[in-house]
Amino acid sequence: MIMVLVVTMGCITPPVGINVFVVKGIAADVPLFVIFRGIWPFLIAVFLCCIILIIFPQLATFLPRTLAN
Repeated sequence: MIMVLVVTMGCITPPVGINVFVVKGIAADVPLFVIFRGIWPFLIAVFLCCIILIIFPQLATFLPRTLAN
């Protein structure tokens, strides 16, 4: 789970920022700095999720454990 979240953070931050450049391709009239400014709430949310999963790793296995019973 943490690896998936970190890859997600990598897809929305420079220098790679694949998702940002896809949005730029779709919304060509929007400046790139506006798009990068708009990713901050998502970046903060993903970072907080990583921190929560590091502190409470049981959250990542809660649903599979519940469905197994």
